[in-house]
Amino acid sequence: MTDLQMSLIAAGGVFVVGVVTYNKWQEYKARKSVERAFASDHDDVLMRTGEGAPAAERSEPMFDLGVPPAPLPATPPAVPVSGAAAPVKDTEFTYTRVNEPTLDADAFTVTDTKPEPQLDAPVLTDTLAPSAEEAPVPVPAMTPTPAAVPAMPAAPAAPIAPPPSRAAGSTAAQDAVAASLPGTRPGMPPAELAECLVDPLIDCMIPLALEAPVRGDKILPTLHGLRRVGNKPIHYIGFAVSGEWEAIVHGGVYTKLQAGVQMATRTTALNELEYSELVTRLRAVGDDIGAEPHVPDMIEVMSEARTLHRFVAGHDAQLSVNLAANGAPWAMSTLIGALENAGFDVRPDGRFAMPDRDGATNSVLFTLSTNVTLGADTTSRLTLLLDVPCVAPARDAFGRMVDTARALTQRLDATIVDDGNQPLEAEVLDEIKGQVVEFYAEMDAADIAAGSTRALRLFC
Repeated sequence: MTDLQMSLIAAGGVFVVGVVTYNKWQEYKARKSVERAFASDHDDVLMRTGEGAPAAERSEPMFDLGVPPAPLPATPPAVPVSGAAAPVKDTEFTYTRVNEPTLDADAFTVTDTKPEPQLDAPVLTDTLAPSAEEAPVPVPAMTPTPAAVPAMPAAPAAPIAPPPSRAAGSTAAQDAVAASLPGTRPGMPPAELAECLVDPLIDCMIPLALEAPVRGDKILPTLHGLRRVGNKPIHYIGFAVSGEWEAIVHGGVYTKLQAGVQMATRTTALNELEYSELVTRLRAVGDDIGAEPHVPDMIEVMSEARTLHRFVAGHDAQLSVNLAANGAPWAMSTLIGALENAGFDVRPDGRFAMPDRDGATNSVLFTLSTNVTLGADTTSRLTLLLDVPCVAPARDAFGRMVDTARALTQRLDATIVDDGNQPLEAEVLDEIKGQVVEFYAEMDAADIAAGSTRALRLFC
């Protein structure tokens, strides 16, 4: 097949993937919209007291007459006034009491004397007006008690303000984020740390437009669900109410968000399938936190990712210096002591690392391998390895590695050799050192300085 046919097939595949992804996204958004429209998980504030308390049974105010109240009539009788003739009522209402007197059905007038009141029945008077000797019957207030009607929650303030302790807490949280990112250090300014997390040179930056300010506590669990696509890490930053971008932490309040997916690693570049997966999952994250992602064009992102990966592959340089025993192999028990005296730290995997104790981050300058498995008793060859793009030029890691190798040759009776077991003379080592200087200059020209956070993210 010709290159044109292969290109057309690839373009057709990308188009089909894009169409399917877009349709899935539209279907997902429609489903989420319907779920939000018909959601019934909102509490009725009038049916609970305080925060989430069950509704209390409603009770009507009433007079305390000592006995259960009689049922109220549909139409109460008129109250007679003292000194006035009893009114005639054309009604079917009847009222029964203990020892009820007989009534004239036509005139509704009392024809018998009023009986003596009983102890177990309410005492009814002809009028409701209190006498001079009697105190008026207190009428219960109609104000509802807190148990009957819950207190209405106060309306939230329009702006979301950070808590008073945010500054101190945010510093500790920012330091925790800095400790998890290579090349960063505790105490970095929030704006500088944000540039390390989402870097426009090596990350595909995706803005997330928020519907309203959000707190970091609310969105972090959702964001942590999307931290990687393929082998490409994803980081997030937020525009804080303080007016600068920073890492999203608990206690922070943010008005804008931005996601960044690394476009290349030491092994591969970001591809179309990974990018499609990122877009689909990021839209789901946006629906959960109330944000709308503005996704860049896939073709442009793929082009930038391939360009970045070509640079990474062309500058993935590692230099090694070997020590070969001149006589019998070295016993491991003796060798470990000699390496520790030379300044190496022992790792759990059996490798040794030379720390940069003079550096600000106490990073590793170079490593050493015994070229045998764990548990071996002897070895006759040691390898010192320098990961060139991961160490800053100012540390002179290659020069210090050569000096360490020369010191070990005298202590262990060894010879410095190359991978082909040929001795490395001083002139050859100096020539290699000059090539390392040129390598560092190329990385500086590409604005990816060796040993920087940007370089560590790409090469480590």
